[in-house]
This record gives sequence, C-alpha cells and structure tokens, in this order.
Amino acid sequence: MKAAAILPKISYRFQWVWYRNLVVWSKFYKSSLVANIVEPLIYLFGFGYGLGQFITNLNGMSYVQFIAPGLVSISAMNSATFECTYGAYARMTVQKTFDAMISTPVNIDEVVTGEILFATTKAFGASIIMISIMALFGLVPSWTAVLVPLVMLLTGFVFASAAILYTSFSHSWDFFSYYFTLVIAPLSLLSGAFFPLERLPGWVTQLIWFTPLFHSVELSRGLVMGEMHWKMLEHALWLILFACGVFLFAVYRIRNRVIV
Repeated sequence: MKAAAILPKISYRFQWVWYRNLVVWSKFYKSSLVANIVEPLIYLFGFGYGLGQFITNLNGMSYVQFIAPGLVSISAMNSATFECTYGAYARMTVQKTFDAMISTPVNIDEVVTGEILFATTKAFGASIIMISIMALFGLVPSWTAVLVPLVMLLTGFVFASAAILYTSFSHSWDFFSYYFTLVIAPLSLLSGAFFPLERLPGWVTQLIWFTPLFHSVELSRGLVMGEMHWKMLEHALWLILFACGVFLFAVYRIRNRVIV
C-alpha cells in the first residue's frame, strides 16, 4: 500500500461539512444533550453521592471528587462516538448525504474530516457543560481545570475517528451494539474513572495503558485536582499519536467504501 494512498487530501472545504452538520444538529440539540450529558450526571449523583457515602477516602479525596473528572472524559467519548456511529452511518448509507456532498467540489476525505471535527466539537461542548456543573458542586479545586476542555478536544477527536473507522466496516445498525458492548462499555469501566487500577492484575493494567480513555481520565483528573507532573506529557503524546493513526485509517477506509 503506497503512502500517498493513505494520506488524506483535505482543503478548507471540510468546514462546510462541519457547518452543515451544525445546522442540522441545531434543530434537535435538546435531545442530543440529554443523551450525552444526562447519563454522566446520573453516574455522578448515583455513584458519587450514593455509593460515595460508603467510601470516605480514595487516594486522598472523596469518592465523588475521584470519579467526577473521569465522567468528563466519558461524556466526551460518548458524545463523539454516538455522532460518528449512528449519525455518520445514517448520513453515509440511509440518507446518502455523503454521496450528495461529494457530488460538489467537496471530496470524501473532506467529508470524513468534517464529520470527525463536528463530533469533536460536540465532545468539547459536553465537557464544558460537565466542568461547569462540577464547579457548581465544588468539585473543581484547581484553576488548571480550565485546560480540561482542551484535553476533551483531543479525546473527542480520538473517539470520533475510532467510531467512524468502525462505521466503515458496519453494514447494519446491529453492528453498533457490538461496538458499544465490547469496546465502549469496557473502556468506561476499566479507564480508572470509577476505581483505582492499582488493585487489578499487572497484565490487565498494562493492557489498559494502551487504551485512549485511560490517558484522557488521567489528564482530566490531574488538571482538575491541580496535580501537574511530567507524566501528563506522556499521556498527551500517546493520545496525539493514537489520534493521528486512527484518523488516517478512518479516512482511508471511508474513501474505499464510498468511492470504490
């Protein structure tokens, strides 16, 4: 496979794909916010203030303080994933929106890029709302939490790219139940968002290190708590490398599915 065949051909026109999705989303944004934000809030109140009554100290913080930063990452992941699975699949196969867009000067690589960046924008917005709610409940002790939405931009881009990559292999709506059950759910539970990972077997923690949500949770918790350290650069660098690789593969896969 030649490198030129993998590298995307992208110009400024991807912004029109992003804008088109924004206009459509503005028609039903309320229902979208319920799906992407209310669920993490249920976890925050159910686990944090419910189960948290029985866990008074976890790594030097209350349980609700421990899980809150991780729920920001989970919210960003869910927002980007739903948009680039069900949403992208509908536009690609049912509504034939992709076909309509590439009949204009916009090419398929720009369509995929616009789709991913719109999902990233939704993840960014969801993270800002989550951080604001956390601040209202006194769960943001450090000013460095203002950097969390930047981490969620990267998190959203990673999971939007991964989701649209999976969508490129999907041939019915049923395929997404496998993705959410076998990928998204385990990532949520084993990301370090709900409990420390140190008590798991060593080989499990080594595998978890390679998952993107783990790095997002570590960055989010460190910034919220004001615990800045050099290892955060390692988390950020890994997310960037993972994002680049998955994005390139996703563009290549959608290009072959739609064009070939």
